[in-house]
Amino acid sequence: MTGGAALAGPDGAPRCPWALSAEDYIAYHDQEWGRPVHGDDALFERLSLEAFQSGLSWITILRRRPGFRTAFAGFRIAAVAEFTDADRERLLTDTGIIRNRAKIDATLANARLLAGWAPGDLDALIWSHAPDRAGRPAPRTLADVPAVTPESTALSRALKKQGLRFVGPTTAYALMQACGLVDDHLKDCVVRRPRAARRVWSPVPRA
Repeated sequence: MTGGAALAGPDGAPRCPWALSAEDYIAYHDQEWGRPVHGDDALFERLSLEAFQSGLSWITILRRRPGFRTAFAGFRIAAVAEFTDADRERLLTDTGIIRNRAKIDATLANARLLAGWAPGDLDALIWSHAPDRAGRPAPRTLADVPAVTPESTALSRALKKQGLRFVGPTTAYALMQACGLVDDHLKDCVVRRPRAARRVWSPVPRA
């Protein structure tokens, strides 16, 4: 990422500049990116889509996400783990997804591997690498947002050690950003500001 402070969006509220580069991004930025994601299937989906994004723009994946979800059985690990050679051939001809053989094979292999894990293991492994937010100052511009961190490098190493594919440090950090392990919304971004207000004015935990 290169420089750029928060910019006013269509409603006048400041947002991270990348969210204004395409109309599809605004809802994703406001409602999903950086929000905590838990659950093995949900994290498998994010991990798989980040792998497919490698070498491409995220908007390409976002616009095809409905097609990916249909093609990969909603990214339910147990279901994808049962995909056959016929399913693989179907995926390689599916125009609703990115027809990259290596990435498709990695997704299927990852599902088969994860199907053997105990429920919650993937969630626990990924979230064990979340850094302490208190020690991370809010980025002021996109230039302050890293592409790789020691935590993402450690997460990548841990995932690879377990046999998972297409989980390099950059992909791992994109996963951390998307799933709320880190909050890389810029300091002046409208999405970050309400969070800060809630921490100040809602000190009593919700039941």
